[in-house]
Amino acid sequence: MENTPSAKTQAQIYTAPQTDVSQNQGKFRTNFNFPGRTLPDHDDHGYGPLATVVESFMDPGTLIRMHQHRNEEIISWVPEGVMRHDDRQGNELVTDPEHLMVMNAGSGFWHAEETEAGDPPLRMLQIFVRPHSLDLEPDIQHEPIPEQTANEWRHLFGPKGGDAPLYVRNDVAFYDCRLDEDATVALPTRAGWDTYLYVFDGAVTVGEDAHVGFTESALVTDGEDVAVTATEESTIVAFCINPEAPITRQGTIGR
Repeated sequence: MENTPSAKTQAQIYTAPQTDVSQNQGKFRTNFNFPGRTLPDHDDHGYGPLATVVESFMDPGTLIRMHQHRNEEIISWVPEGVMRHDDRQGNELVTDPEHLMVMNAGSGFWHAEETEAGDPPLRMLQIFVRPHSLDLEPDIQHEPIPEQTANEWRHLFGPKGGDAPLYVRNDVAFYDCRLDEDATVALPTRAGWDTYLYVFDGAVTVGEDAHVGFTESALVTDGEDVAVTATEESTIVAFCINPEAPITRQGTIGR
């Protein structure tokens, strides 16, 4: 995977192509995006507390049987289709474009995922965040999310105690946005943190000339007031990350 910095701007912008790390289990397929690999010579596939961003596909009538996660925060963002969840705590939850789910796995959480035969094909992101401490209390959050406004960022999760609808137990804040063609927004930033951008659909320009296409990504460091302009209608997500946050590396998948 080749990573290249853009032309010089106030911010440092590094882009990465579509991932080549995939798993195909027939009706369930996954593409693994590693934010740390966007930065040249970075010795960690994750970037601080953001371990990996997984593009997941489930065909109608697919069951992923009950299994356990430990020591990771798993966020299910579902812009297309529905994902049905049940767990050993008795929850039966449906995550779709109007709901977000965060599984704070902690010391251990068992769950299953399913699409029914009559459901539409599912394409989602499953986001793995490294918690700040091992064996925290397991929990699950499933909440309706604010209606989306075109060309504006929507803040969906952030560190515990913040103002986002859902929380994770480390320094990562997550935003999504639907951009009309030629529309521009400023990339979300936080003082002292960096921002990782992923294009779920469409294509954008970051800063002056960093092109980021379908399922490609960019890491923006040391910058603020960075413009993101859609070259076609696009759905994008952004993660503000504290790269100095304390992290654990014993998650079931993200590590």
